[in-house]
Amino acid sequence: MSRVWNFSAGPAVLPEEVLRQAADEMLDWHGSGMGVMEMSHRGKEFTAIAAQAEADLRELLAVPAGYRVLFMQGGAIAENAIIPMNLMGDRRVADYVVTGSWSQKSQKEARKYAEVNIAASSEAGGFTTVPAMAEWRLSADPAYVFTCTNETIGGLEYPFEPDLAQIGRGEVPVVADMSSHILSRVIDVSKYGLIFGGAQKNIGPAGLTIVIVREDLLGRAMPHCPTAFDFKTVADNGSMYNTPPTYGIYIAGLVFQWLKRQGGVAAIEAQNVAKAKLLYDFLDASDFYENRIDPACRSRMNVPFFLKDETLNDAFLAEAKAAGLVQLKGHKSVGGMRASIYNAMPLAGVQALVDFMRDFAARRG
Repeated sequence: MSRVWNFSAGPAVLPEEVLRQAADEMLDWHGSGMGVMEMSHRGKEFTAIAAQAEADLRELLAVPAGYRVLFMQGGAIAENAIIPMNLMGDRRVADYVVTGSWSQKSQKEARKYAEVNIAASSEAGGFTTVPAMAEWRLSADPAYVFTCTNETIGGLEYPFEPDLAQIGRGEVPVVADMSSHILSRVIDVSKYGLIFGGAQKNIGPAGLTIVIVREDLLGRAMPHCPTAFDFKTVADNGSMYNTPPTYGIYIAGLVFQWLKRQGGVAAIEAQNVAKAKLLYDFLDASDFYENRIDPACRSRMNVPFFLKDETLNDAFLAEAKAAGLVQLKGHKSVGGMRASIYNAMPLAGVQALVDFMRDFAARRG
């Protein structure tokens, strides 16, 4: 078997030792005589798996008391509707900070359920930077402020944690879509009212969505919010109101344990800094490739880049694939290339990419 270097934006690379453990346990989990996919979600075997996964996630992110961890379905896109249906309460307006494709989609979906105020946007500059908090213009009484702290498509990451107390609005809960960089860097969960993310980038397989929500925000759901998407119902039932994505939770739990073996989030963050620096330093020194994002706001997880001669794009992708480097084509909405270098991508994979890019430029430049 030959494994490729997989730079997919998601579903994405998983730690090899996690995959091997899952393979070993496929037919018989811990002597139970059945695989996890075959278990009742209410049986003692799976409830133990889910409880351990939640405990490990809480430990990794230092989730404070007063927050609930929910295992849900529907992905981050569904949360774009689920969040306003749960958090609007008796308010009319929700504020959104728009920094790229995903936050743009989020605010459009929210308009079905609330009035939306664009508190700040970097669209005029081509979504190449994150507006400073001093530029945010919040409405008088918003239900929440929505942020996407890492834009997977554009390769833009917040260089700060949104702390509304800095602009005198600490009473307003911050919502953060962290789908593509959760667990890649140390965060202060207490700065947020709600954090969510699809699992398929840094946590596990597609189908599982993680929600971390402050308890005082529960119980505000609109009457027409589906019961299975009511955060309070999900919390009250320990994420078991309906059948959860059991295998996704199991794999996520294995990834959490793998992260703990790496030394936790602070240790993996140091590795991510080194990987991103290697790739960005190469891009910055090249006259053959370019990255167009403000250096202060570059994502550590998703690195878009362009060949200055874009007629070579197809040849680049074909030769990269032949060299065992796959899923490098940029999103169709922006073009170019994109290397997603999540937690499970080792430094050796990024080095292999840089070596290939250097060789390709030498031959084609």
